[in-house]
Amino acid sequence: MSDTLQLRDKVALITGGGSGIGLGTAQVLSRQGVRVALVGHTPDKLKEAAATLPGESMWVEADVADAEAMQQATRQVAERWGRLDIVCANAGVNGVWAGLEDLEPEEWDATMNTNLRGTFLTVRAAVPFMKERGGSVIITASVNGTRMFSNTGGTAYAVSKAGQVAFAKMTALELARFNIRVNVICPGWIESEIEDNTEKRNVEELRAKVEFPEGAVPLTQGGPGKAEQVGNVVLFLASDLSSHVSGTELYVDGAQSLLQG
Repeated sequence: MSDTLQLRDKVALITGGGSGIGLGTAQVLSRQGVRVALVGHTPDKLKEAAATLPGESMWVEADVADAEAMQQATRQVAERWGRLDIVCANAGVNGVWAGLEDLEPEEWDATMNTNLRGTFLTVRAAVPFMKERGGSVIITASVNGTRMFSNTGGTAYAVSKAGQVAFAKMTALELARFNIRVNVICPGWIESEIEDNTEKRNVEELRAKVEFPEGAVPLTQGGPGKAEQVGNVVLFLASDLSSHVSGTELYVDGAQSLLQG
């Protein structure tokens, strides 16, 4: 399979790579011989995550919402390995979920800064290093804000994720002449730590009174997907198997968004 994918010795930069989907993606790519750089703001977690990868790896501490930090991080990766082929703009937060009247402007800004500004700064910093050979950019959005709108209270998060899809479509067209492809994955309920960093205020009373007694994820009979399953889709988008795919969003949700949308 690896010969078909032709990924050996290519270089991938993954933001939010210390856990969850980012780490699952890193493990999948590393098994295919990709040299992986994990970028995030928690050094201990990044170091621990990098140690689990079977192939060559590095980690860089950086805040995706900081333009200079992301430029420096990307430069470090490109200078170490002499190239940059794959960029996974994966870092994201759920942020605060609350009704519009309860959501503070600074809470809205915090979600946008990480999810949408962070995506912009990640891709912006990477493009100069990808122009020579081309490559693949994969952005982690969500079913929320793209095909599912029933999670009332998650407005800031959903808007940031919808913005990522628009960003991918705009940049896919702009960067096509450099043979840089830009695509989006939209995961549903996936095993990760993102819920641990979510603050929800009075959202239950805002939601429509709908229950799914058999579970909300049809393909798994109600259970979550695994980070590695998302990573396998990233693997496809990173490889030449998707060489004619750009500006497209792929849903990795076990049909959850079709039921809950």
